[in-house]
Amino acid sequence: MKSKNDFAPFRRKIFLRTIAVLAAAAAVIYLTYAVLLRGRFANGMVALFQNTLGMDYDAALRFYERTFRSHMDAIILLSLLLVAAGLFYCYLRWLTRYFEDVSRGMDALLQDVAGEISLPPELLPIERKMNLAKHTIDRQKSDMLLAEQKKNDLVMYLAHDLKTPLASSISYLNLLRDEKQLSEELREKYLSIALAKSERLEDLINEFLEIARYSLSTITLQTSEINLTRLLEQLVYEFQPVLDQKGLTCCLVSGDDILLSCDADKMQRVFDNLLRNAVNYSYDGTEITIEAEQSEDSVTLKFSNCGGTIPREKLERIFEQFYRLDTGRGSSGAGLGLAIAKQIVTLHKGTITAESGDGVTVFTVMLPTVK
Repeated sequence: MKSKNDFAPFRRKIFLRTIAVLAAAAAVIYLTYAVLLRGRFANGMVALFQNTLGMDYDAALRFYERTFRSHMDAIILLSLLLVAAGLFYCYLRWLTRYFEDVSRGMDALLQDVAGEISLPPELLPIERKMNLAKHTIDRQKSDMLLAEQKKNDLVMYLAHDLKTPLASSISYLNLLRDEKQLSEELREKYLSIALAKSERLEDLINEFLEIARYSLSTITLQTSEINLTRLLEQLVYEFQPVLDQKGLTCCLVSGDDILLSCDADKMQRVFDNLLRNAVNYSYDGTEITIEAEQSEDSVTLKFSNCGGTIPREKLERIFEQFYRLDTGRGSSGAGLGLAIAKQIVTLHKGTITAESGDGVTVFTVMLPTVK
């Protein structure tokens, strides 16, 4: 019922304008007949003939009757038709203006013109519906772009995270191939690490195949209590071949047996990314420091490395997806590592920040302690 009343103002204005046009036409018809039939027109024409042709009144009257009187009906009809045509043309021009406004609104809708569509007040219901359709189209377009971006991010996300265990596996396999004098115990240990990293690759692929069915926003945490100190010790040990390639050392400063409730796999991904970032941007032969400290309600971790100072304007963007500080210092990747780390830390209700000065860059992760 409401939709039927949407155009009540428009119908009312059309009705009033039609009445006005009909009234004007009636007035013109009345005045025309009044002028022509009451003799004013005839008297004027007789006087005109007297003055211009030098006739007396009777001769001028006979000339008028002979020339115009017999054609009076045709003259009146032609005059009325001309007046009616003029009024009808003005009426149609006024009426079609609304269709032109609607057409311009449709063009703005189809051409995706910025801003709101504006129509005359009488067409306010159509204006509202057009703007609603425009907002719906804009929202659908934005959702499509976002979905496409998420799909692209997912591909880059997968490619980035597969590199960490793959690089570690390759490093240990290279050691096994190049070092001929390794003891059986060390060889077995390196093989175990390489196998573990290969299994980690398989887990990551399975995880991303699962994620691909939904979206990145549907990632859930599988929390358990872990020994953070042992996790960091294992991380440093596994990165040793990568550290040796640049002559780096990694110093772990941590309390004994720091316990943390978190998703172990995802948190390990955070630490992998932070340590790999420190390796990529450290000067050769310098030291990387990892500090872990537990307070009453949180755990604070700091990853420090010696390298070039990061400018403030770049530091503010360092956690953006695909943002790379410097592609010319031997680092590789798509610029997703820190963005991934921030996402995971945020899911854990924690924070991650970065500061840089005097050639030292520090990434600080604060995670709440779940009791």
